[in-house]
Amino acid sequence: MWSRMLDPHVEHYLLDLEGEVLVDEIHRHWVTRIVPIPVVFGGAVVLGTAPALLDVAWLPVSAGLGLIGYGLIRLIREHTDRFVVTNMRVFRVHGVFNRHMATVPIARILDISVNQPFIGMIFNYGHFVFESAAQEHGLKSIRYVPNIERHDRTVQTIIARSGVRARAEISPDELDGI
Repeated sequence: MWSRMLDPHVEHYLLDLEGEVLVDEIHRHWVTRIVPIPVVFGGAVVLGTAPALLDVAWLPVSAGLGLIGYGLIRLIREHTDRFVVTNMRVFRVHGVFNRHMATVPIARILDISVNQPFIGMIFNYGHFVFESAAQEHGLKSIRYVPNIERHDRTVQTIIARSGVRARAEISPDELDGI
């Protein structure tokens, strides 16, 4: 049970009978753990003050356990959020207590934008923004993608190899006529 909760096992979502192959599985960047880790440690510190406050020990105990629980759930949520690229589609699997999955076939992707804020350039992460023929989907924005340039090249390569986008190949003879 804990293994399933902590790891979405994206290979279970592949369409093996259709020949779908996992190309890239993208975990969220470590920067998403900057807030939850201190929250967990802060909760432990608050919990540690309980013996000193014997009269109202329930207050730091409940506050400490609440902070630890909140921080751990945030850490698990960040760890289980996966963006997956296959030879046929892109999909996102996320969720701690409820698993959510959103899928867009490669043929439906119209445009991919990459947004890399200044802090993202420093720590090497960025955000994908997908435009597809089906505008209402769970893949509009994929945030905190590590090594965004490499993953963008992977997605662009899969799209190009799928033959969805027409290639603009012009021979030198055709250029003379222009």
